[in-house]
Amino acid sequence: MKRGSLLVIVAMLVGGLVLLVACEKKPKSGEVKDEAMLAGRDAASLAGSDDDYLRDMDYGVTKDPEEVRRRLDPYVPGITPEDAVNAVARGRNNWNIWTAGNDKLWDKFARDGIMDLLKTVSNHPSLGYSRDNRWYYLGLVNEPCFSKGTGPREDRYGLWLDVRDPDCPPDPYEDKSKYPGVQYGARGKNIDEGSYYGYASGVLGLRLFPNPDFDEAAEKRWDPVAYYDDPGYYNSKDLIRPYRVGMSCGFCHIGPNPTNPPSDLEEPTYANLNSNPGAQYFWIDRIFFWKQDETNFVNQLLSTSRPGALDTSLVSSDQINNPRTMNAIYSLGARLHNASRWGKEELTGGELDNAQFNDWVPDASPLKKYYEKPHIWTPRVLKDGADSVGSLGALNRVYVNIGLFSEEWLLHFIPLLGGPEITAFPISAAQKNSSYWQANEIQTRDTALFFLATAEPDDLKKAPGGDALVLAEDDPKMVRGKEVFAERCARCHSSKVPEELVADFFPDGGCVNENYLTCWNDYWAYTKTDEYKAAMREIVLDPDFRTDNFLSNELRVPVTLAETNACSPLATNALRGDTWDNFSSTSYKSLPAVGTIQVHHPVTGEPYDYEMPGGGRGYTRPPSLISLWSTAPYLLNNTVGDFYWTGTVEDRLKSFEDGITKLLWPEKRLGDREYVTRSGKKHPGVVDRTTAKSYLRLQTGYLPDFVQPLVGIGHRWFPWLFGEGGVQLGPIPEGAPINLISNLDLSSSKFEIAKVLRKIKKDLKAIPEDASNDEIRAIFSDVVEPLLALNKCPDFVVNRGHYYGTDYLPESEGEPGLSDEDKWALIEFLKSL
Repeated sequence: MKRGSLLVIVAMLVGGLVLLVACEKKPKSGEVKDEAMLAGRDAASLAGSDDDYLRDMDYGVTKDPEEVRRRLDPYVPGITPEDAVNAVARGRNNWNIWTAGNDKLWDKFARDGIMDLLKTVSNHPSLGYSRDNRWYYLGLVNEPCFSKGTGPREDRYGLWLDVRDPDCPPDPYEDKSKYPGVQYGARGKNIDEGSYYGYASGVLGLRLFPNPDFDEAAEKRWDPVAYYDDPGYYNSKDLIRPYRVGMSCGFCHIGPNPTNPPSDLEEPTYANLNSNPGAQYFWIDRIFFWKQDETNFVNQLLSTSRPGALDTSLVSSDQINNPRTMNAIYSLGARLHNASRWGKEELTGGELDNAQFNDWVPDASPLKKYYEKPHIWTPRVLKDGADSVGSLGALNRVYVNIGLFSEEWLLHFIPLLGGPEITAFPISAAQKNSSYWQANEIQTRDTALFFLATAEPDDLKKAPGGDALVLAEDDPKMVRGKEVFAERCARCHSSKVPEELVADFFPDGGCVNENYLTCWNDYWAYTKTDEYKAAMREIVLDPDFRTDNFLSNELRVPVTLAETNACSPLATNALRGDTWDNFSSTSYKSLPAVGTIQVHHPVTGEPYDYEMPGGGRGYTRPPSLISLWSTAPYLLNNTVGDFYWTGTVEDRLKSFEDGITKLLWPEKRLGDREYVTRSGKKHPGVVDRTTAKSYLRLQTGYLPDFVQPLVGIGHRWFPWLFGEGGVQLGPIPEGAPINLISNLDLSSSKFEIAKVLRKIKKDLKAIPEDASNDEIRAIFSDVVEPLLALNKCPDFVVNRGHYYGTDYLPESEGEPGLSDEDKWALIEFLKSL
């Protein structure tokens, strides 16, 4: 949620609220403890559950203990079938059920007026959505064994929540005798403490926890009718809800099994669900903005996230609006093997505090070879390849990113704003002061085993009628598609390579150092030679090519070559000293700058050069093509290809065919204006723009007490700043480039920022209350250049790039575009992956 610029503007205009937030007296980093530790709970008392209640998920693999043992034995030699199933069950529960105390963070956001997940899981008629259309409208997965609550629940303080079906067994994770809740504040006194896994909410990935602030006074003030019906009541920073909502990793990853989708999308069974594909269908703007309003700029900003995309720097903002797709997790074993070839990175300082496989696997386990202090051989998880400290470190960082030990995390930046003063979240502090972190470090060991055992490809052939949808292996069109893939795609999208030919291009386990760009350029040039292509054709034509192939080499591709939108490779959270400093390697931070890219003016569309900064930025790791048929739309932000909401095999294929066609024929992409590529050719492109005259609004109830009395007076005298319901900054004209406003660099010169803010303030005051959109646009145009000068990511075309195999690559690439016949053959092969 990159809202830094406008929120800062509002805050400064109403009396320096950001300064108040930044200067608010806070405890020192390393001195705060989480609620579990304050309640006297240790990691052992928060142990992961081995209840295999979710056994039907993920192709039901844990129903066959011997099969689970067979899959894990290569990594944990000698493991018994019983231990294998228990480990996988604990890992799946960690991923899908465990929330690690992050309900505190999401409750803070509800009380700050940012989002209210308790409304997200509700069925009240005023909301306009419920369990009946939760998948269609929100893209969230309804939890099996529940039905729609059609009225207030007395056992949930009058909230309109789903109701557990009486024919189903109890939710084992709610058993507080087995998983006793953390007795902190009012929990265990005024309100039941429940279980440390919380209560099922009816939405997979969200759990309900008794609110420790819900004391006797809060209970007397609680009004469930007003909570849904009265804005003056629910828009109050003082409202204490009876429950907080915790979020598991599964919230962003559980989805319909592509090969066994539900017959009723709103009522899946567990057998219809997988834990790993990524939430390809959820609408982040509708989930976090329960009351849709296109005249609210924040709603406009969140709408830049296509279904299935989310800015993973949602909380720890880096002032770059950068929605990215949820990462699917496939074939972890093949991915680790790939890392052993060219995933070597050096760790120093706090990076060395990350958990590693060596800490717990048997001496005979090959997992031990991935870490030899200070070096790690690691997959690269985030789109920009920044998660580079090992698989366990990447898993633990995900939990911090959704609120684990937020008591410490929020000391290092202003949530949702980022801010000019950002410091690194220290793993050492979490290991010392957070029982939830300590418990999570233990549990994510099993999460890695869970994915090693279950994250198998969703082959189209597994789907009903799938054999008829895939060409035979010896079909001439399929054979030609394999050859085209070998010659043009495998250089980035295969973890099986001609080892003897490419080993020298990435010395010392990957050449991850200041020479990386030279290594990459030499490798890229070699992949265009006849020698390489002949060797790669032999590999791809082998019947076992797809077996244990991650279908990505996870090398870092410079954005100068890819030409995709640069906001992801410009992300700053993993840089030295920044938020995720401890979770990115020293090697990543030492990568060389990639050079100059071409960007486009957000208003005129004219191209100009932009020099990419270094320090780790400038690269994108190629996504895996496993189950490509089921993962459209494409590009890192889901902007290429039609979106269909159902998740059926038929609709996934429709989206695949549209998306892959637009990738290979860029002239067919969407856009109301053509933009030039490095080749000099143009194709249609999309710049995300506001769809209505909008304002940045903050309801009166969320303002500081000293500001609230000014709202009524302010609306009369300062209509450009105060609306009838609170602060209202604007208007922003319809058609304004959203990222021009959202990406203001708060680390820029304070003088320059102040100058821009003064100009915006002056121009806003000059807009008549009844001004037309054309008048507003004319005045707004006066601040375009100042905003652009301070923009942290001036790349606005979101659906550009990835021109491989087309004639949109510059002549310097030396490879002509594929013929239409070869493109269609390639598509047939890609559909089979």
